[in-house]
Amino acid sequence: MSDHKQDQRAAFRSDDPAGGPLTTDQGTTVDHTDDSLKAGERGPTLLEDFHFREKLTHFDHERIPERVVHARGAGAYGYFEPYASCAEFTRAAFLQDPAVRTPVFVRFSTVQGPRGSADTVRDVRGFATKFYTSEGNYDLVGNNFPVFFIQDGIKFPDFVHALKPEPHNDIPTGASAHDTLWDFVSLQPETLHAIMWLMSDRALPRSYRMMQGFGVHTFRFVDAAGRGTFVKFHWTPKLGVHSLVWDEAQECQGRDPDFNRRDLWDAIEAGVYPEYELGVQLIPEDDEFAFDFDLLDATKLIPEEQVPVRPIGRMVLDRNPENFFAETEQVAFHTANVVPGIDLTDDPLLQARNFSYLDTQLSRLGGPNFAQLPVNRPVAAVRTNQRDGMHQSALHGGANYSPNSLGGGCPMAGGSGGSSYTHYPARVEGTKMRRRSETFRDHYSQAALFWHSMTNWEQRHIVEAFRFELGKVESRMIRSRAVAELAMVDRMLGVEVARGIGVPAPTGPETASKSASPALSLTHPRGDRTIRTRRIAALVADGVDTRQVAAIQEALSGAGAVLEAIAAHDGEVTGADGRPYLVDRALPTVSSVLYDAVLVPGGTGTASLAADPDALRFLRDTHRHGKAVGALGTGADLLNSLGMGGDATSPGVDPADSRGVVVDAAATVPSMEFVAAFIEAVAAHRHWNRTPLVAG
Repeated sequence: MSDHKQDQRAAFRSDDPAGGPLTTDQGTTVDHTDDSLKAGERGPTLLEDFHFREKLTHFDHERIPERVVHARGAGAYGYFEPYASCAEFTRAAFLQDPAVRTPVFVRFSTVQGPRGSADTVRDVRGFATKFYTSEGNYDLVGNNFPVFFIQDGIKFPDFVHALKPEPHNDIPTGASAHDTLWDFVSLQPETLHAIMWLMSDRALPRSYRMMQGFGVHTFRFVDAAGRGTFVKFHWTPKLGVHSLVWDEAQECQGRDPDFNRRDLWDAIEAGVYPEYELGVQLIPEDDEFAFDFDLLDATKLIPEEQVPVRPIGRMVLDRNPENFFAETEQVAFHTANVVPGIDLTDDPLLQARNFSYLDTQLSRLGGPNFAQLPVNRPVAAVRTNQRDGMHQSALHGGANYSPNSLGGGCPMAGGSGGSSYTHYPARVEGTKMRRRSETFRDHYSQAALFWHSMTNWEQRHIVEAFRFELGKVESRMIRSRAVAELAMVDRMLGVEVARGIGVPAPTGPETASKSASPALSLTHPRGDRTIRTRRIAALVADGVDTRQVAAIQEALSGAGAVLEAIAAHDGEVTGADGRPYLVDRALPTVSSVLYDAVLVPGGTGTASLAADPDALRFLRDTHRHGKAVGALGTGADLLNSLGMGGDATSPGVDPADSRGVVVDAAATVPSMEFVAAFIEAVAAHRHWNRTPLVAG
């Protein structure tokens, strides 16, 4: 081959990453890539940072047409209404009048996997809300964690590249248990707080309807007089905050990979509308530096014990999309879509998002006119000088420049005051630099806060999650380095994880705080203690006492739950009264992980259940996963044979002492006491104080 052809081929090969220092796409050597260029350590990101813009722009356009992150989603329409006027801290029109309902569209999503991945992977969940307000669209683009993995948006491409499937084989899909992520995490300790959330059951929501949402960043409310107040946003589901456990999540990926999106769709179709309360943490500007962390640090949260969450309104989702692609897939969110009364801060991660989201839509939605798509179109009037471009659907007339006289000067700028958006006049000064503020340097205290806020069973699940994730990492060096970082959070956490993945236990003193915030635990009461929309399985076979099933079904239905009869086969079984009884599902097509509780009614049918391996597995898994188990008549004998009798409580026992196994062996018809105790056990969601079953 000629030298010329060799040179041509070499031009299409990637550069040797070890051949020299990092450069821009133009070959300019980069001095620093961990911090964007800002006006002072805590100042805003500067537009002149060409390395930052090039890095983010290239990242934003890596994938077409699906989203680079948050590709797999589910959406719904609804409305928002404030509880009372919020005029004391914001002029935002949609937060003033309780009688005014603001339309919304919400998109829930996973982060790592592509559109075809499963719902129940261990991942952050997106919780993005578009408010179609009278003053324009406002997008609250958040997650189900209150913190993120990085502090400066210039690191976002690095983080997502490490999180995504490995480049040589595109494995694993929709999962984070691989070398590149943990290599990044072990070298970037600012990730640790969010990693603790990722390893907890918070990363495995039972339902989008039972999942919190957070704005993540510190924003600013501005009142009519121009006074600012820092604000953190919180969404809290009225059904409470509940999660799957890892074993369930994995099986759901096979049994029903659409578990979460199906749950959302079915609930809305059934008229059981998801509801969330919007709360805010308000921080006076004078208290900006009153905390032992920086309000502009997206890897930190404000403990609710320090600044309580103030409820200001509710959101109800009451309509499913008509076309998934046109609406859920084409909806475009942007953190800089704000309305008068809501402003941004100099959080360097937020500053990057304010650039990145708009840039991303240009690739995904084919040009600059995506705001004209129905799902993105404001209800407020739109008057701009923007023209043409791909997919232009508006029929514009008149002048398209400003100032003009031929069009009567229209559209004219609104000027200051009135309904115009006026940026908050925050003071900005400082030397241009790539350097992180010293107030961003503590990476361990809040990770430790989260760990010490967990109950024993939550900590056990976190350790098991770390062991699973790091156990998939092939590099022993990365395993050891990650464990060393965990020991900086809590030494015993590091020791327990090391014990499970075959690396030496870390040594040395603990450096992080032992403080706790009980509000961070899943056991912290939130929302209503209810069984509305919960799915409960009744295991039935020929000879089942159908009177018991019918009575329980009526009671559970009255409480808003759904009872389904599950048998070894589809069709019908014969009841104890000799009459046919319709079966809802066949055992081979379902699993206990798809239900919130199980009931074993009495009758001669329990003998058939005792001989059915699928039925026995269903019961054992329900018990092992901490869910409520109920039994009547001879059903109690079946539970005893499986070793569940030691956890059983009779009706009337204090719920605090219950282990979630409710039986009434003498019952022919369920008593009110049994029904009440069973409903209470289901409402508690999990019971982790049980005696482990002996394998059988």
